[in-house]
Formats: sequence, C-alpha cells, structure tokens
Amino acid sequence: MRIKYRFRQVRRLTAALLLGALPSFALAAQSPPTPPAATGPAPLPSPSVIHYTKKPSGLKHLFFRSLGDMKAYYTAPLHWKRRNWEYFGGVVAAFAIAHHYDTQVRQHFVGSSNPPIGPKPPSSAVYTDAMPGFAAFALTWGYATLTGNRAGKSEAWNMLESAGLASLTGEAMKFAFGRQRPYQTNDTNKWFAGGSSFPSLHVTAAFAIGTVLAESGNPKIRWLRRTIGYGIGIGTAYLRMKHNAHWLSDTVVAAALGMATAHFVLDRRAAEAMDNSTVTVVPVRGGAMLAFAHVFH
Repeated sequence: MRIKYRFRQVRRLTAALLLGALPSFALAAQSPPTPPAATGPAPLPSPSVIHYTKKPSGLKHLFFRSLGDMKAYYTAPLHWKRRNWEYFGGVVAAFAIAHHYDTQVRQHFVGSSNPPIGPKPPSSAVYTDAMPGFAAFALTWGYATLTGNRAGKSEAWNMLESAGLASLTGEAMKFAFGRQRPYQTNDTNKWFAGGSSFPSLHVTAAFAIGTVLAESGNPKIRWLRRTIGYGIGIGTAYLRMKHNAHWLSDTVVAAALGMATAHFVLDRRAAEAMDNSTVTVVPVRGGAMLAFAHVFH
C-alpha cells in the first residue's frame, strides 16, 4: 500500500509540473573582376564582399534542426509572455467547460442515459482513427517527392516534427494524470488511477498535422487548406469519442496541444527564414545599390 501511495504521489507531482509547463542552393557573392587601370578620378573603394555559406541540407540537417526545436520547445514556458499565458488560461477554461459535459457526450455516443462500463473500442479503431492524419502526411510527402517540391517536403517534415513533439508531451501527460477511459469507468473524475485517457494522442497528432496543413502553402487557397486541416482534427476527435475511447475533455486538451505545437514549429521556420535573408547597401559610383540575398536550403 505504501508503494502504491508513493507511486500516486509521483503521478501528482509530475502532473503539477506538466500543468505549469504546458502550452522557435546557397547564394555566394562573387567579387567582380579587377578592371584595368584608368586615368581620371580615383575610383570608390570596393565594398566588402559578403559570402553566404551553404547550410547543411538533407535528413541530417533536419534531424539536428529538430533536436534544436525540441530543446526550445520544452524550455519555451520559461520564456512565455502575456499572450502565451492567456492562451494557456483559455485552454484551462475550455477544459473545464468540456469536462462539465463529459458524461452527456458519452451518453450520446453509447446511446444510454445510464451506460454500463464498456464497451471497449474495437482493436482496429487504434489504426482506423489515425488514418486521416496519416493520410494527410503521406500525401503531402508523396506529392512533394514526386514533383521535387522543396516547400512540400519541408511542410511534410513540419507535420512529422509537430506530431512527434506533441505526442511526446501527450504521452507524459497520460502517465502523470492516469485518467481512466470511458469504457473503464462511469466516473469522469477517475484521475491518477492507472488509466491512459488524458489527453488523446490520436487527436493530438491529428491537430498537429492538420494545423501545419492549414497554415502552410499558398495563401490563395488558405480557406481550403484550413477546411481540410482542421477538419482532420475534428473528425479524429469525433471518431475517438464515437468509439468510446476518450472523454470530450480529453479531445479538447489534445486539440489545443496539437495546434500550439504546430504553431511553435511554424514560427521557428518563419524565424529561420528571416535569419537567412540579408539586405545590404553597396556604394557605387553616383549612388548606392540595394542588394538582397537569401539562403535556400
């Protein structure tokens, strides 16, 4: 009994810590050939030439980039600003509202006002419920590979990275909170009981992938991307509740976790793109020339 008590204390301590930490072909300038000596006024001094070094590319670069993102991701709460804390407060409020309706939503899907414990979801649901998100990633990666589209490959990697980071966090939360699933109990407050309901990893990954799809690519079809991307997340949440695998509040927190992680990764890529661009003013005879350089990788 003492060992079980201490195990629950570890869960509660981990949960408290998680709540406090929940939701950042190269161009090379070439020197012009030296002109022959000429009579007349002395020429302007040649400006310094800025050389741009090609950054590493390929899977090795993506791997090490992801390691840097992971470090920044898990230390981000230490640097949160007011807007971040407002978002976190909104998630807590959304969880409280959803938790209030957990029982009613479950009754709707199981079709009983006083449902018995169960039924357990079919084993195939683990795979079928993950198909929308996996299909979005596979189609994005496949199309980008066939067409040689670098932007598409980067988008697919952002999907994979977002889903991975969010799922790692979700798995830690599952262990910390130990909430039992709807087919295991009728009590919506069965926390720290060895369960794995909170949050839903299916929904977390689906919203991470769907958010990257929604907020990337051509802005002219943003409405279509958002319809498909967020529709993938909402559809996955519906399937998990329909199969009696999760409470409503499990899916709400999972959605927030997935979206927040995806926006973190996208913001890091945007900041990286800004760092790769340089504007230089070069003096020339009779005026100045504005030069812009960007490193593509």
